[in-house]
Amino acid sequence: MLFTKSIIKEVETDDGIRISVMSRHTLNDGITPDMRIKHYDMHIPILGPSPKLIGDHYKRNLAWPQFELWYLEEMNQEPQKSIIWFICRLAIVQNVTLLCIEDTCEHCHRRLLAQLCKDIVPQLTIKHR
Repeated sequence: MLFTKSIIKEVETDDGIRISVMSRHTLNDGITPDMRIKHYDMHIPILGPSPKLIGDHYKRNLAWPQFELWYLEEMNQEPQKSIIWFICRLAIVQNVTLLCIEDTCEHCHRRLLAQLCKDIVPQLTIKHR
């Protein structure tokens, strides 16, 4: 099972391996630790959007459809592709939860990442929390 949820939500017993896919764990200044962040088992920042993509999205109002396309292009590179395959294989045998700061998954890259996993391994079940 592959879950997605906000990293600031409480840990649930069936979360399994909690993987932060955030580029960073800091406030907008890029330095101050974000104290809202809850427990995670792994942090794989390379699965987060690149700093340029994040900047374009938030500072220049890059539309979400274009953000999606550019993020998926970033994830189609190495080593991201290999790491995504690893997560897919892991999620087949145990629960994995992809974590990011956004409250919901509608406009969050964790939803896109989960869908990439589902495209690779169609039998995966995804649940957004």
